[in-house]
Amino acid sequence: MAQQLIVNGLVVTGGDNSKVIPGGAVCYDGATIVEVGTTADLEKKYPAAQKRNVNGMVVMPGFICAHHHFYSTMARGMGIPGTPAANFVEVLERLWWKVDYALTMEDVKYSALIPLAECIRNGTTSIIDHHAGPSCREGSLDVIADTVKQAGLRASLCYEVSDRNVAGGGVDENLRFIRRCQKEKDPQLAALLGLHASFTVGDATLERCAAEARALGAGFHTHVAEDKSDVEHCQKTYGMGVVERFHKFGVTGEKSIFVHCIHIAEKEMEILAATKTAAVHNPESNMNNAVGAAKVLTMLKKGVLVGLGTDGMGSDMPVQMRCGYLLHRHEQRDPRVAFCEMPQLLLQNNRTIANRQFSVKVGELAAGCAADIIVVDYIPPTPFGSDNFLGHFIFGMVDATVDTTIGSGKVLMEGKKIVSLDEQAIAAKSRELAPKMWARRRAND
Repeated sequence: MAQQLIVNGLVVTGGDNSKVIPGGAVCYDGATIVEVGTTADLEKKYPAAQKRNVNGMVVMPGFICAHHHFYSTMARGMGIPGTPAANFVEVLERLWWKVDYALTMEDVKYSALIPLAECIRNGTTSIIDHHAGPSCREGSLDVIADTVKQAGLRASLCYEVSDRNVAGGGVDENLRFIRRCQKEKDPQLAALLGLHASFTVGDATLERCAAEARALGAGFHTHVAEDKSDVEHCQKTYGMGVVERFHKFGVTGEKSIFVHCIHIAEKEMEILAATKTAAVHNPESNMNNAVGAAKVLTMLKKGVLVGLGTDGMGSDMPVQMRCGYLLHRHEQRDPRVAFCEMPQLLLQNNRTIANRQFSVKVGELAAGCAADIIVVDYIPPTPFGSDNFLGHFIFGMVDATVDTTIGSGKVLMEGKKIVSLDEQAIAAKSRELAPKMWARRRAND
């Protein structure tokens, strides 16, 4: 395959020293970026490359989602009988724990394909997913991995271990998939050891998981203090905070991801910072579940690496970014905050978190990085440069449409049409499967 050259773009490189290159170009060969520069220079250096003229649209690294739940897809439009859930525990008990139990392996496949197509449509090329499906646990991560490869994206996968259905449910599935990833070294796949949350994982299970993870050199992916009930359970049962408990067992660390962290104490933030454990903020989901707003600005000041996820609410990362921007201004009653911090979560911190997971460098347009590239159909109405990019990103690009998505050097969407997946056929099959899953879920009421 000949080298590929994207030309005449408004290139945003990403990375620690991100810059904007008007009339920019990106050359890539296979799955790897060769060089980034001006169109004039790169056309001369790579005359034989196949050209893609983007006519002034924005070219930038594909977005990264640091926490997703593919399995939740088929709950869209599903009615829940009885009075509405009044708190987070009821949301889990009456919705999600019945949905995940009702899934079949075919449901798992299509529940992944739908959000993967949406990731492509929204320019999200790397995802860190957290799966649950107690009725079809064994082999489920392989099924999701196959859909990721089919879509042409990149994903780190895990299964959420808990004791709520069977003691240690999911440990073996995690270990098997971690070993697979370590053996295959596929740059599109990675693995973590998933835990649901402190309040559903007892000491015996946690001790086993910690020992197995140490032996494999694996990190963890778990929900932490999403609701006050998790903290209250931990304090009452174990006499400590959730982060403190996980730290005691060795779950913290540079490879681990602690999701939400809404109700953690400042001393626990300091544990996260000292152990280089990543936290992931999910503003839309937190608002939807009415569980509170994480103290993201405080965590950042304390040196915690905080990333951005969707928690299954969607796959559009700029939308999550702007939601966080507005939420924290509202929470702080301060119009001076979050303008830099929320884009930082998405464009910088998610890159750092992902690069701890994958064997290739993602989240930046630079020589040697993965050719995960998006072209955004945004024509700036005012001057556009490195000094004012965030203003365009928050107030303009968040509403723009992704025109082209390239994953590992392969065109996944072109001219706003997905080419790596048959979206219509996938949606049709999902519409066929969903009512059957809903019926199984109702049977568990």
